[in-house]
Amino acid sequence: MAETGSLGEDLRALRITRKMTLEELAQRLGRSVGWLSQVERDISVPRMSDLKQIADIFGVQLSLFFGSTDAPENEQGRIVRAGSRRVIGERDRGLVETLISPDLTDSFEMIHSTFQPGSRRTDPISRPTQEVAYLVSGKLDVWLDDEKFTIEAGDSFRIRESSYRWENPYSEPAVAVWVISPPVY
Repeated sequence: MAETGSLGEDLRALRITRKMTLEELAQRLGRSVGWLSQVERDISVPRMSDLKQIADIFGVQLSLFFGSTDAPENEQGRIVRAGSRRVIGERDRGLVETLISPDLTDSFEMIHSTFQPGSRRTDPISRPTQEVAYLVSGKLDVWLDDEKFTIEAGDSFRIRESSYRWENPYSEPAVAVWVISPPVY
């Protein structure tokens, strides 16, 4: 039986979240359904080229598939130490995100985001999720649809059925914790 938070479970969770069948993903990868099923059950190990292709298909950073393996057995899939979080990558210039959730197998994920001073996303994002962000420190300007809000430490905001974009024109980094359902990374 696969351990909680294994590579196979994370890949299966991504596939299901994206509403893709084993057959569809196997076809896009040029692999058999049997091979993909074995990967998801941690019986087979995908090559690095397979992981790169899967990351491209799902629109995630390759680093998402490489969690810390040095956690004690009793913590694996349960505890995420600050220094062992998976770096999701710098998806927009000036935005660094890490996965707070132990893995991708829940119906939601928690993300730690650091928005560097002067960073911004000018193209609105719209995705089929429900998201709540809590600003731990700093200030951040967010546009929900086309309405601008300035969020300060201690404030939170929800994104549901709307587009959003952000900017940190301030001199300090803005740090936020997100809960996103269903997972997008």
